[in-house]
Amino acid sequence: MKISIIYRPSSDHGKDIESFIQDFRRRHDSSRVEVLNIDSREGSAMASLYDVMNYPAILVLQDDGTPIKVWEGEVLPLMDEIAYYTFSA
Repeated sequence: MKISIIYRPSSDHGKDIESFIQDFRRRHDSSRVEVLNIDSREGSAMASLYDVMNYPAILVLQDDGTPIKVWEGEVLPLMDEIAYYTFSA
């Protein structure tokens, strides 16, 4: 399982997402978290691949890239909810 977080660092939600990422990495396996800037080539490609239209976006993906759960928009899921999907699937 892998977690991808796509966001725009210079936006209104940038600081909130960065804090969320730091807290999540402290509590859970940080090697599973991939953070992408939507303005980068990789971030834009990931958003296009998974039809992400709102940012920030958090994607829980299987190792083969199949999406398990996707959250979009400024209302973030609970960290334990993200962890549930990564450990139960």
